[in-house]
Amino acid sequence: MKLAVVGATGLVGSEILEVLAEHNFPFDELLLVASERSAGKKITFKDKEYTVIGLAQAVAEKPDVAIFSAGGETSKEWAPKFAEAGTIVVDNSSAWRMDPTKKLVVPEINAKSLKIDDRIIANPNCSTIQMVLALAPLRERYGIKRVVVSTYQSVTGSGLKAVNQLMDEREGKDGEKAYPHKIDLNVLPHIDVFQENGYTKEEMKMINETKKIFDDQSIQVTATTVRIPVMGGHSESVNVEFKEDFDIAEVKQLLSATPGVIVEDDVANNVYPMPMNAHKRDEVFVGRLRRDESQPNTLNMWIVADNLRKGAATNAVQIAEYLVEHSLV
Repeated sequence: MKLAVVGATGLVGSEILEVLAEHNFPFDELLLVASERSAGKKITFKDKEYTVIGLAQAVAEKPDVAIFSAGGETSKEWAPKFAEAGTIVVDNSSAWRMDPTKKLVVPEINAKSLKIDDRIIANPNCSTIQMVLALAPLRERYGIKRVVVSTYQSVTGSGLKAVNQLMDEREGKDGEKAYPHKIDLNVLPHIDVFQENGYTKEEMKMINETKKIFDDQSIQVTATTVRIPVMGGHSESVNVEFKEDFDIAEVKQLLSATPGVIVEDDVANNVYPMPMNAHKRDEVFVGRLRRDESQPNTLNMWIVADNLRKGAATNAVQIAEYLVEHSLV
């Protein structure tokens, strides 16, 4: 097994390496790959030093699996080249998510759709992953008509430049900016670029990806995505209207029995999901479960996950693990 991590020097790339180590992912050879300007850098992984190589060299090495986290443009250009060389690409960018010829995979929900000839597999958007994982068992039991989601997203979702902007502002220093406004002590209802319909690209990702992952165009989804000055994870307020009525106790039971989901819902003792507790965790945390008293068959829930873990690195590694376990690579 020859494994490549493309974008190994970035925030998500570093997290992928951590998850690979924690999960003891099986490989015989590891290629750490980045842009030409990063080639030659040294990265230590499991007490062994690796030299970062460029994309062209990595393609020539013909890895069995390449986990990409190098941005959409890089993925569009290089993922097909890896695929042509016989590599299975698991891609973290938005480049392939809505391509009808590519699978969009959250392993706990739809990994069974993967086939031996899937050469480029898309990893969903971080905010979509945590929401659909929590919704999946409830959809199966009650059916879903409509989802209204508002997000509270960590600056880590914008990369290292955004983290540096927050810390610079907190320390009163001037530096490189990732956002058009100050982020410390502020809230930005603006993630990714605005579209002609007034929604941001991030909001449309949540809408379209949810339908694709569930393979159900009938689900109505509307989203407002917001950046807040925290690190550790994304939080979401989700209002979901079911086709059938539900019982709160059963909802908690279904969620508690879902792999990768942890219910934290004890308001009498101030227990509910928070990004500071989700940090460096692979699970999706769900709480504040309560009936929407304004209309029937509708549930309010609060969903939190580390966006660099289950929202990106962990989900990608889990896809690769599925491929290995089911002899698809």
